[in-house]
Amino acid sequence: MLPTNGSAPDISNQIISGTDDPSLDLKKRFRLGENIIHVLLIFAAAISILTTVGIVYELGKEALNFFSQISLLEFLFHTKWNPQIGDFGILPLLTATLMTSFIAMLVALPIGLSSAIYLSEYASRKVRNFLKPILEILAGIPTVVYGYFALTFMTPLLRSLLGKDLVEIYNTASAGIVIGILIIPMVSSMSEDALSAVPRSLREASYSLGATKIETAIKVVVPAAISGIAAAFIVAISRAIGETMIVAIAAGAGPNFTLNPFRPAETMTGHIVRISGGDLSYDSIDYNSIFAIGLFLFFITLSLNIFSQRIVRRFREVYE
Repeated sequence: MLPTNGSAPDISNQIISGTDDPSLDLKKRFRLGENIIHVLLIFAAAISILTTVGIVYELGKEALNFFSQISLLEFLFHTKWNPQIGDFGILPLLTATLMTSFIAMLVALPIGLSSAIYLSEYASRKVRNFLKPILEILAGIPTVVYGYFALTFMTPLLRSLLGKDLVEIYNTASAGIVIGILIIPMVSSMSEDALSAVPRSLREASYSLGATKIETAIKVVVPAAISGIAAAFIVAISRAIGETMIVAIAAGAGPNFTLNPFRPAETMTGHIVRISGGDLSYDSIDYNSIFAIGLFLFFITLSLNIFSQRIVRRFREVYE
């Protein structure tokens, strides 16, 4: 205990100054290792931010040259994309991109979430440790392999089931299905992490009230992890929109304004790949159109990420 004879201020001064007793020295000490790590972390964060700024700057600079010749309204609302005759309407490329992404979500979201629920709620630790790495192997397969898988397996399968007159050789349906297979591991892994983070006490409370395992999983665990699941879905949508090689190989090689998934149509990323391989003169309108499409894709993914953050903040559950 501190004495009451007026010496308390002296002791407090000793604690603050640390001059009389080294054991009472509470001043921050210089630690070289921690300071180096601190600087390296700041440097890494700065590199990531500056890289993003640099990409946006280059996209914006070249896209500005494009929009100095083509109006923004024509770019957003015109239904033809044919650079040879000066038509630069993004709608044919946008509809194909949205179709493939929508089909991919129809495949990936239910399968990915179902597998996540199984791994989190039903599988034993041994089974989970065995199945999860196998599931994530799908994410390591090169996307060009997926593209040829869509062209040589999925398209013939759809043509045999639905008819060759309905399903053309190049179509957005087969590309969308295979993109969905590609992103299943992403949906499953992120959703399983969100489900596993739900406290065990919620499950036990549900069981104590007489709920079955499936009722607990669907009505308790999934709603409690909805913010993480929603974030997984939106990240997967962004991945589907940005997919390149599958759509470049299997979806088609020409802009086509159609809502029929069994007809060929070129997506935004597929178009960038195709015309980038041609003889484009620097600073031509065709060359600058690549950056306009890229900037448009950037704003789509940025909007999805902002929306994802709002959902996470809105539905985040905090447990103690």
